[in-house]
Amino acid sequence: MSGRGRLAVSAALATLLAACSLLPLVKEAGWLPQAAFLLAAVSGAGALARRAPLPRPLTALAQLLVAFLLLTWFFARGQAVAGLLPGPDAFREFALLLSEGAQDIGEYSIPAPVTPGIRLMLVGGVLAIGLLVDVLAVTYRAAAPAGLPLLALYSVAAGLDQGGSRWLWFLLAAVGYLLLLLAEGRDRLSQWGRVFSGAPPAPSRLGAGLEPSGGGRAAAPLRTGRRIGAVTLGIAMLLPAVMPSLGDGLLDGQRGTAGSGPGAGTITTVNPLVSLQNSLNQPENREVLSYRTNAENTRDLYLRIVALDQFDGSSWKSSERPIRPVPDELPPPRGLSPEVATARIDTSISASDSYRQSWLPMPYPATRVEIGGRWSFEPEGRTLVGNRRQTTRGAEYRVSSLLVQPTAAQLAAAGPPPADLLREYTEVPDSLPPVVARTARDVTEGASGAYEKAVRLQDWFASEGGFVYDTQVEAGSGSEAIANFLEQKEGFCVHFSFSMAAMARTLDIPARVAVGFTPGTASANGTMSVGLRDAHAWPELYFENIGWVRFEPTPSRGTVPDYTVPDAPESGTTVPDEPEPVESSEPSAAPTDREDCPADQRFLGECQVPPADAGSGATGGGLPLRTILLSTAAAVLLLGLPLLPLVWRTRVRGRRLGGAGKEPRDPAGEVLAAWRELIDSAWDHGFPPDDSQTPRRAAERIVAAGGLEEPAAESVRRVAGAVEQVLYAPVPRPAPGLADDVRRVRAALHAAAGRGTRLRALFAPRSAVRVVWACSRGWWALTERWSAAWTTAVLRVSRRVPSRQRG
Repeated sequence: MSGRGRLAVSAALATLLAACSLLPLVKEAGWLPQAAFLLAAVSGAGALARRAPLPRPLTALAQLLVAFLLLTWFFARGQAVAGLLPGPDAFREFALLLSEGAQDIGEYSIPAPVTPGIRLMLVGGVLAIGLLVDVLAVTYRAAAPAGLPLLALYSVAAGLDQGGSRWLWFLLAAVGYLLLLLAEGRDRLSQWGRVFSGAPPAPSRLGAGLEPSGGGRAAAPLRTGRRIGAVTLGIAMLLPAVMPSLGDGLLDGQRGTAGSGPGAGTITTVNPLVSLQNSLNQPENREVLSYRTNAENTRDLYLRIVALDQFDGSSWKSSERPIRPVPDELPPPRGLSPEVATARIDTSISASDSYRQSWLPMPYPATRVEIGGRWSFEPEGRTLVGNRRQTTRGAEYRVSSLLVQPTAAQLAAAGPPPADLLREYTEVPDSLPPVVARTARDVTEGASGAYEKAVRLQDWFASEGGFVYDTQVEAGSGSEAIANFLEQKEGFCVHFSFSMAAMARTLDIPARVAVGFTPGTASANGTMSVGLRDAHAWPELYFENIGWVRFEPTPSRGTVPDYTVPDAPESGTTVPDEPEPVESSEPSAAPTDREDCPADQRFLGECQVPPADAGSGATGGGLPLRTILLSTAAAVLLLGLPLLPLVWRTRVRGRRLGGAGKEPRDPAGEVLAAWRELIDSAWDHGFPPDDSQTPRRAAERIVAAGGLEEPAAESVRRVAGAVEQVLYAPVPRPAPGLADDVRRVRAALHAAAGRGTRLRALFAPRSAVRVVWACSRGWWALTERWSAAWTTAVLRVSRRVPSRQRG
């Protein structure tokens, strides 16, 4: 294959590797082979045009024409002339497909189904990028700028995909680009003459002054390009892994996204289990939110983020639902009757710059939200979700909400829920162990209605069942995890809320799980401070004429609602003046008693508000074992990586000079090892080797450049003389004392250098690049062997094929 042929194949391959980053965006991968076929056809058309040869602009135009004809054949065949030539109807079909594709992108979440419109956009986009890369890299022989369209293709996919495998797609795209650069470099070098063709000779063991001329030095630019590419790719892959970063807070692992259009799209699913547990186990209760409210009593002012309403047996997650623009006034809560007492609450909330996630924490149920940015409203869960990577970072917003105050009698008298709601929110998977439903029936035996059953479940988890709150328990939210939790009776809020919701569903009570924050702690300046350890999950059960009602089964967390306590006085809510904007979120410096604390908790001494450094909302203290181990591993990695060059040079130096004072077994080998160590020591101190010089000239250069005086200068000359004797004498003679000479020279170079040079020679020696060179030579030899084996196999097969020519 010619140089340009290899370059064209590399261009198409690089485009396909970069296009793989689009795979997570859609559910099916059948569009990728179709795009590969069209890329191959367009690349072949370019090869034929260049072979003709056509002028460069005409070559690009011919490829564009072939691409358009192929797209017409695949996507508008019925509207084209003879199925191939585009006419007015074909253009209208393309416009319709593109319009439908844009609409589908706005309506579907990631991963989206491959509709005809989305398929055209995927295949056409990849084909356009591949055509541009081929024109730049092959036709105009500029492979470096061809990386820009590849980068654009990867950036679009990486910007939309929030998954954890983006590093894999970056690696594929980077490998494709490096292959393209390598192919272009080989093509350019092949045009300089025969000296640059063929495999390079075996590298010399000596280094400076002893390298033979010819192909090895001629192929140096190619090897250097590979080394630069390998080092750059390695740095790009490893640097983000060792750089410290802050998490996005609760739900940081899986953020919800919405369509790009204003108010169009759906909310993706979310599983907050791991992120919530990490938040609860943070050693520092970092503030994420602060707010002011006109509610005198904040014990029921939970900040709700999202509702998890789908249980598939492996986890609870939110359903994919349509969203729309945020209205001025949110619709009334579903199922809420005017007969139920409510109070309007106004709250001004401020999110910290370190808290970034795509759902907006709000009191439930919100009736009005004033916020800037790109937010959409999901009516069923009454949540706000960010569009186009909109997050809560630094957000300041105002929420009007209702404090719903049902009585126990109203809940007990609630009628049956609507059929559609009952069907959706009482569904449980077949994998749910029978022990869950059996336990639910045992706990609620004798209860007269849904309300009494719900209260019994809550009390059983919170106080009567012997459960223990523990955030160090292994996370799990599936069917087996619920069964294990009911048996072991240890867990944190996720286990309590998930289990109670699942058990309520088995009793035909509509249930879902809400995720958010408890009300937080009061600060000295009148604001409420919410930290990471205030993250919480709680079940919500539906009662007709009241709506979704909060329950609190988790012991020592949150507050038990008044309507679940028989004959409890209703908590009144007074409405003072308008809330002021949040100016400061500094927590109080000393613990105080909460005025809203129940009497039983006050008696146990659990009503104190801890100072800022004590955190809130979690039991237990100290660092978890996983955090300690991860921190230790990170510290070892960060401290060990910079010391690798020092360790490597120390080991190599000891091996090269290890024969000092002993009877030499291989005189030539020990002399050459000492010479290599002398050259590398000079290189480490800023005097790079020169392969064009003889050993004697190289020694004089080291003496002059390093400013060496006797006896160090004489030691350099003695080592160089020993090298010449080994190379040219009929029988090499031992040269004792060379190791001491090398150490003397290294000490002199070290003493004459500045402090910065000495530190670099010790911790970042320049000669350590030989490790990269050795890996590059090994890879080169491996690829050459595979290439030779493949060529041999192809020739053998071709000889076995009988000729079709007749004599």
